[in-house]
Amino acid sequence: MKKLVYLFFLLASNGFAQTKALVGGTLIDGFGGKPLLNSVVIIEGERIKAIGQVGSIEIPKGAEIISTEGMSVMPGLWDMHVHLMINGHSNYTHWDKMYLKLAKDVIMPSSAHQLLMAGVTSARDLGGPLEPSLSVRDRINKGEIPGPTMYMSGPFIQHEAYAGTAEFRWGVKGAEDARNKVRQLAKAGVDCIKLIDQDQMTEAEYMAVVDEAHKNKLKVVGHSHRPDEIRRGLKAGVDNFEHTGLAAAPEYPDDIMAAIKERTAKMSLGPLFWTPTVEGLHNYEYMRDNPEALDNTSWHLGLPDSIIADIKQSIRHPGRLSYFGLNPIRKPTLEKKINQLKNAGVVLLIGTDSGIPMKFHSQSTWNELDVWVNKFGFDPMYTIRAATYWPAVMQGVEKDFGTVSEGKYADIIAVKGDVLRHIALLQDVKMVIKKGKRYK
Repeated sequence: MKKLVYLFFLLASNGFAQTKALVGGTLIDGFGGKPLLNSVVIIEGERIKAIGQVGSIEIPKGAEIISTEGMSVMPGLWDMHVHLMINGHSNYTHWDKMYLKLAKDVIMPSSAHQLLMAGVTSARDLGGPLEPSLSVRDRINKGEIPGPTMYMSGPFIQHEAYAGTAEFRWGVKGAEDARNKVRQLAKAGVDCIKLIDQDQMTEAEYMAVVDEAHKNKLKVVGHSHRPDEIRRGLKAGVDNFEHTGLAAAPEYPDDIMAAIKERTAKMSLGPLFWTPTVEGLHNYEYMRDNPEALDNTSWHLGLPDSIIADIKQSIRHPGRLSYFGLNPIRKPTLEKKINQLKNAGVVLLIGTDSGIPMKFHSQSTWNELDVWVNKFGFDPMYTIRAATYWPAVMQGVEKDFGTVSEGKYADIIAVKGDVLRHIALLQDVKMVIKKGKRYK
């Protein structure tokens, strides 16, 4: 009997208490309505049992009571564009050569853990080695390692793999090869297909990629840096576009906007989703001129000292990074383009390209929300829904994720203060619960 009591104590102290009650906070449920003051959220096991207000709902006897007084309580964040295989290093060629062999057991688990501690309870990884990607996803799902619920694309599908990247970039030669590559990924168990450089493919090839993915009930996420990537993606039926363009043009061309509006008007096809990933470019000059922000040790979590030192060495001169060489031309186009998309009826999603130079998994997601709200003037509730409700819809898992509502998984975070007034509070998430287990 004593052993059973002790076991229960250990489970409870590690976040596994069967019933929890979050009491007193202001609940932003993700649906976009008025926040619920003095909220009570009852969690039973992995899922949300009931929601109410203090004094109007009974808290089950024996429940672990967690005070959320003075806090904003909300769904766990989603980041719809991360790269677990990298973490802020400025030299991809060096990184791949040195650390790709450590992706499965060190780098990707570390990245996932950092995301979770930042309040990201679900994330989509777009481009990585196949077996390590699926292994990390599955180990997280089994509770063997901490991390968000991951949705993995595995390798990029493109015209031709770049030199030295064959493990995570698959080139296609002809329509049948394109179909075979997609079938191989589908059979392995990926969650989506990442299409890139479709403007360098033949029409038969990129059409085959999207068609075969849809036949296998997989959505296609398409690169959209260049105008022809967008044109071809729209023609093929890409479900979710990424980025806001490498091109220096100050806005999207008229023909592309006409095609986007035509697509968004087709309600029977569902929303057209777009992940603009603006934070990395928008904040680059600030990071360059205020490099002390890079000293935040949150991105060290799970990484050996030798790798931490290597990353630091690679970014010791932020103003010299070739990755951001076009930034003075590109940055002024970001706000114009993201508003073009928003005004055309596109559903925008929070995603960050987390892992690119100087962009760490512990910091990227809140920075993206901050830019949308404080630089572009987007409504905070709109922005939060782009990081909670809409990603779950895009991934087709809205019955289980994306909002704080009865029956769904208890993926819940909390920050001290009013997040609708101060979105940057998300840089300091005080509580993280994923599937009913408290991690922070």
